[in-house]
Amino acid sequence: MTTKSHAEEYDVILVGGGMVGAACAIGLAQKNFRIAVIEAHPPKPFDPQQSCDLRVSAISRASIALLDKLGAWQHILSMRTCRYRRLAVWETDHNRVEFDATSLGFDELGHLIENRVIQLGLHKAMAEYANLSYFPGYKITDWHKTDGHRLTLENQQQLTAPWVIGADGANSACRQQAGIGVTGWQYAQHAMGITVKTHAEQQDITWQQFTPNGPMAFLPLFDGHASLVWYHNKQYLQSLAGLNHGQLKAQIQASFPAQLVDFDILDKAIFPLTRQHANHYYKNNIVLLGDAAHTINPLAGQGVNLGFRDVSCLLDNVSSSDLGLSTDAVARYERQRRPDNLLMMSAMDALYAGFSNDIRPLKWVRNLAFRAVSGVPVLNKQVLKYALGV
Repeated sequence: MTTKSHAEEYDVILVGGGMVGAACAIGLAQKNFRIAVIEAHPPKPFDPQQSCDLRVSAISRASIALLDKLGAWQHILSMRTCRYRRLAVWETDHNRVEFDATSLGFDELGHLIENRVIQLGLHKAMAEYANLSYFPGYKITDWHKTDGHRLTLENQQQLTAPWVIGADGANSACRQQAGIGVTGWQYAQHAMGITVKTHAEQQDITWQQFTPNGPMAFLPLFDGHASLVWYHNKQYLQSLAGLNHGQLKAQIQASFPAQLVDFDILDKAIFPLTRQHANHYYKNNIVLLGDAAHTINPLAGQGVNLGFRDVSCLLDNVSSSDLGLSTDAVARYERQRRPDNLLMMSAMDALYAGFSNDIRPLKWVRNLAFRAVSGVPVLNKQVLKYALGV
């Protein structure tokens, strides 16, 4: 990876060097494309003594395979991760469903990792490619479209390419530049992320209990750290955010499942929940990936995994012998990914709506669903395989 200080032409300019954008950049660089990556907010360097980040992701086995292929996984493992072997979901003690890696012959179901650590691992992998140029800390100040795209950065540097890939998040400037609309809505509930340090041995299980107000989740992290996720309406979570750590801990202990071990609170923040889907995944030689194309209710932790699936699909449709991206390649990418993303978004909405109430007929249906999954081993395995992407 090189850092350029003069104008140069590229095959692709990639806007957004987060997890999904950096992964795509490496994959295209491996195919010998000349790539420029613009990242306005580069992550802070890693320090083992740093406090744990609030934003974490459950990385599936399929995503790990991609990260390994891109050369980033070894860098991520050298920092800090937590692998989990079991996953449990329930509404009441009578309908608990637990998935175990051993049922599929695996050592683990996946890894729980801070988003910044994933991003840093990918950036280390990006540095190994001379045909990949990185522009950290600069915003785009001008965007001109003629035969291709010419982007001007804050330092007045100009980059040109026939194609731009937007991996710049839910409020994507690339999507707006392309003139692509979105459909979606903001959910009534918000989520509070709470980073804690537990007073127990390292756990290998992540769990989630559903309640009429929304789920409560536990995600183990490195060295006894963990992330709690509390879904509720915005007003209630704002009232919790105003409490000191001792008061908030008391509220958590009174509300969360009894299996939550003792802990100290380190940090907290509230996040809105939004569903959003771009009407198209490409237009005017601008291609959308990850959150720029779709945001999903984080109920099952599939957000970044869907983004990595986008990356894998786009890379599979682009040949190393191509001179660059093509309309045919990105059209195939959209045809393959849009239905899958829409299906996952709709499934999460159905799950969200089905559990966010106390209506008796729905409770009966929920109990039947839990019993079906827990009582039929083959169904249990199929649900698990789909979640893991295997």
